[in-house]
Amino acid sequence: MKHFISHSPKETEQIAEAMARKLRPGDVIAFEGGLGAGKTAFTRGLVRGLQIPADVSSPTFALVNEYRGEERTLYHFDMYRVESFEDLYSTGFFDYLDGESILAIEWSENIFGALPDGVITVQIEPKGEDCREITIKGDDRF
Repeated sequence: MKHFISHSPKETEQIAEAMARKLRPGDVIAFEGGLGAGKTAFTRGLVRGLQIPADVSSPTFALVNEYRGEERTLYHFDMYRVESFEDLYSTGFFDYLDGESILAIEWSENIFGALPDGVITVQIEPKGEDCREITIKGDDRF
């Protein structure tokens, strides 16, 4: 388990960028944190660290955004509106668990029972206007 303190969205992105360099195909990242915690900023850093040229935005209405690079693909999910197994199944989520892509899942607590073994949890807790405590657990690489 690793703890970080971020004092700005830019620092949050830098923490994620460093983490991304250690990610492998098939890794699943489950975010924990409320509205405005910094989950999308963290995902921006992941995408940059994976060297994927993309503009990252919250997948709130699309449910999933795809960021495809030359070597790796990251799928960014927002499970905020998922309330049942049927809702989750209809998103096609299980099709993304192919072992080749990296998944980053906002509102992962809504699908906790469906997360695969070995999930990496990133908890982001606001500690002021721009300050965040970030805890990464579930894998010794981080």
